Amino acid sequence: MADSPRVTVAECELDALRSGTVDVLALLDTHLGVRVPGVLSPTECAALVRRVYAGSPFWTPDFDGVQFSLGRAWYTHLEQDREDEYFAQARTSDATVERLLPGFQARMRELIALLVRGQAHRREGWCGPGLHIFPADGWLSNNGGDVHFDTEGLTDTQYEQRARALTLVLMLQPPESGGALRLWDVAFPQREKVPDDAFQARGHDVDYRVGELLVIDSYRLHQIQPFRGGRDRISATAHAVRLDSGTDWEVWF
Repeated sequence: MADSPRVTVAECELDALRSGTVDVLALLDTHLGVRVPGVLSPTECAALVRRVYAGSPFWTPDFDGVQFSLGRAWYTHLEQDREDEYFAQARTSDATVERLLPGFQARMRELIALLVRGQAHRREGWCGPGLHIFPADGWLSNNGGDVHFDTEGLTDTQYEQRARALTLVLMLQPPESGGALRLWDVAFPQREKVPDDAFQARGHDVDYRVGELLVIDSYRLHQIQPFRGGRDRISATAHAVRLDSGTDWEVWF
C-alpha cells in the first residue's frame, strides 16, 4: 500500500520553482516537507565548506562544544540564556558571515523569496542566515539531536495566529553515514512541550545530498539523527515568517 502524502516528502526541481509552476506552500500543506535537489553544485558546496573551515576561529560554540555555528543561532542562545549576547552581536555576526562567505546571506534570502513568491527581508536586529557545524564523533553524532519544533523565533502574536513559518536547511557537507532529519506528522500548538503521543505518529527520515535544500513547516516536529564517520555535518539554515501583508517575509537564523 502506498504512503499517503502526509507521511512523504515532496520533491521539486529548481527550474520548476523559477518558472512558478510549483507552489511550495501548497505542497507543505499535504507533505512532511519539500526537497529541492541541486540548489548548489558539489563544487560550490566544497568551496563554501573550505571557507567555513578557514573561518573556524570565528565559529560560535554552543552547549559546551556539542555543536558550533558560523553566525549566531537564536535557539542556541535562547536555550543557554544568552539572548542579550545574540542581539548585541547581531551586526558583528552578519559581518563575519559576509566576510567569510560573501553574498551567502543574500542568496539565502533570494531563495526564500523564490519559494514563497514574495519578498524576503532580514529581520531587523536579528542575525541573518548562518551555518551549523556538528562535529564528527561528537555528542550529537552519537546521540542525535533534540526532538523539537522551530517556533522559538516567533512572536506571541505570530504563534497564536499560526503565522506561516518555514525552516530551510541547505546541506553543504553531509556526514559519511546517517545524519538524516526525521520528520513526524505532528504539528503541536505548544511551543516547548512535545506531546506524549508524538512518537506514535509515523516518522520519515530525509537523507540529504550535497547541495540539496529541505524546506519544512517550522511547526513540524523533527530531529537530527545520529551519524557516523570522520566527516562533520555542515548545513546552512534560515527561518522565515510571513508578515500580515501576505507577501513580505522576515528572515533570521
